[in-house]
Amino acid sequence: MSGVFGATEVIGHRGAGRGVVDGARENTPASFELAARAGADWVEIDVRRTADDRLVLFHNAALDDGRAVVDLTEAQCREAGLAGLEEGLAAIPAEVGLDVDVKTVMEDGADAPARRTLALVLPFLRREAKRRRLFVCSFDPGLLLGVREGAPGVATAWMPYVRNPADSAVPGAVGMGCPIVAVDARALGLAGEAARPGRRSLEYTVETAHRSGLEIISWCPAPADAARFAGAGMDAVVVDDVPGTVAALEGTGTTGEAG
Repeated sequence: MSGVFGATEVIGHRGAGRGVVDGARENTPASFELAARAGADWVEIDVRRTADDRLVLFHNAALDDGRAVVDLTEAQCREAGLAGLEEGLAAIPAEVGLDVDVKTVMEDGADAPARRTLALVLPFLRREAKRRRLFVCSFDPGLLLGVREGAPGVATAWMPYVRNPADSAVPGAVGMGCPIVAVDARALGLAGEAARPGRRSLEYTVETAHRSGLEIISWCPAPADAARFAGAGMDAVVVDDVPGTVAALEGTGTTGEAG
């Protein structure tokens, strides 16, 4: 099946991994550069809007001190150590794919359309799609539908919430017209876990996603589980341990090639 990915590819979660990895904090240029050097085929970034309609890179809705990112200006976010989207994109080599996790906010439902996260991110998506491999993932189905309309050349990935079963994730992605479905590794079953009644096998899930016309990715398996997922034919894995996963996939002969 042709699509966004080659053989199982490695996506660096928030760059080189969540938290601080080898001195590089997640969602920063240093983390993106580290992920690329470690062999990631893609880098995942988290994008949020600010009070003054700028875009910054941060996973959580609020800073550690409790202030909501959407209530802060870009300058205040930078003072808190957050990187801007432009700065982050500049640090990712063009040959490395870009997985944009767009974090919408409650205010997107009430604010003027021009201020909403979708409107702010679309110009960046259109630009980046001209120079690198790119897809957008989100927990927000409305955002994904908006990307389909506003940037039709950009692939989208339906990402149901944490531990959401693949039973609804696969048909949901098909129904929204997303070519990719992203499933939490914990919903698929981790190594050593007892079988869960009603949960389909990993192999059956991957095969069914492919029969549905989808590529399937998962976040965030450890290297051993990533290798198991690759062995089942999964298209990509979003991981916190990039070098460990690259080595594990090389051992299975399922490593993808960027480009």
